[in-house]
Amino acid sequence: MGRWRYAVWTVVVAYMVVGPIPALSTSLELHGWSGPVVDCLLYVAATAFCYFAYRDREHAIWWLAAAALLGVFLSYHTAYFGTSLMFLVVWLAPFCVRLWQALVLTASTAVAFIVTSVAISLDPAAIFGISFALGWAGFIAAVLNQLGVTRRQTRAIAEAEARTAVLGERQRLAREIHDILAHSLSAQVVHLEGARLLLEQGGDRDVILDRVIRSGDLARSGLEESKQAVAALRGDHTPLVDQLEELAKQFRSTTGRSCEVSISGDAGQLAPEAWLAVVRTAQEALTNAHKHAPEAQVVMALRCAEDWCELEVRDTGGKPVESTGNGYGLVGMRERAELIGGTLDAGPVADGFRVRLRVPA
Repeated sequence: MGRWRYAVWTVVVAYMVVGPIPALSTSLELHGWSGPVVDCLLYVAATAFCYFAYRDREHAIWWLAAAALLGVFLSYHTAYFGTSLMFLVVWLAPFCVRLWQALVLTASTAVAFIVTSVAISLDPAAIFGISFALGWAGFIAAVLNQLGVTRRQTRAIAEAEARTAVLGERQRLAREIHDILAHSLSAQVVHLEGARLLLEQGGDRDVILDRVIRSGDLARSGLEESKQAVAALRGDHTPLVDQLEELAKQFRSTTGRSCEVSISGDAGQLAPEAWLAVVRTAQEALTNAHKHAPEAQVVMALRCAEDWCELEVRDTGGKPVESTGNGYGLVGMRERAELIGGTLDAGPVADGFRVRLRVPA
């Protein structure tokens, strides 16, 4: 009930205190001074049972049933004295017990009230009105309880979706960081390590300078890739054909090996997520060819149809090294493809290594 908790409880307490007062005079006339005393004691006991039901959900049905019996008995003993109790029972039932139990309890209470009211010759209009009101009270309480349950479930679903979205965003950022760093920093390490070895061995100054210059170029390229990644995440990116041509140019400049690019179909129809998947896959495939297939020649082919777009990166004629890294790059590429409904195949072929990505257009 939130901030309305105290207001609701104030109304309930006031109703339970004021409700039986008009019937006290009737009890006094019918039973003398002992009548109101007994009625009040039973009334307090039944009210306590309702409170126990509210606090002890495991045995709530039994507490409510006992309170309902006392309410019916009080109505039989003194007309209208137990009416407040019966209303409290049918109102609490949907919040404390299962729905079918609440329905059975409400119906049983209403029927018992009708039977006892007929037995004491209560006014038929009063019998109908109170019975009808008991049913409506139970119905409204059940509706309010269901609204509360729905609200809690909706909140739980929203929280779960938010956690999933945060996790997905973290995974996407992790892939972006890996792809950018793997493409630029790994090549920088190769050049800087080569420069260090040349310095230790007293190598040629021009060769060492060339290594350092290439490392600087790679650092600037990595910075540019970071900017492009941010732009892609915002939905603002360069044409895919130009991006692939730029990657091929960087590969040729870094390795001195050939890298041909062929394009067929309309590559401008891809969504930002698919565009990013193609670019990152091309980057990772070129990085792997650089690290794991020295002297290999690379061919990139992009084929686009109406419903799909396929990128194939193949290296041929190289000399594979024994170490192929930890495999995180291929895992990241495959995860990226699957997240947008695509597929990725990567593995050795007869004359080299092939990476093939297919994404929906």
